[in-house]
Amino acid sequence: MCGCADRDIASYSLKSLTGVELQLTRLEGLVQAIRENIDYIKNREGEMREVSEATNARVAWFSIMSLGVCLSAAGAQIWYLKRYFHKKKLI
Repeated sequence: MCGCADRDIASYSLKSLTGVELQLTRLEGLVQAIRENIDYIKNREGEMREVSEATNARVAWFSIMSLGVCLSAAGAQIWYLKRYFHKKKLI
């Protein structure tokens, strides 16, 4: 055998095992906190994506409605000017 397996477990004191256990417990807590943070960030990303998609859809509809209003105004101006020039007999 090689590495850590060559060492006799009996040579470790109870205090060092407790220290190692405490370190492992601390690391386990850190890993759990990191995992919770990752889950939180994933949830926030999903929420932000939904908000972004909804905003994008609203902007698209607003643009389409603005185009409709502009085309309607242009049509009304053309109709009014045509009628005006016919009444004045300029056309």
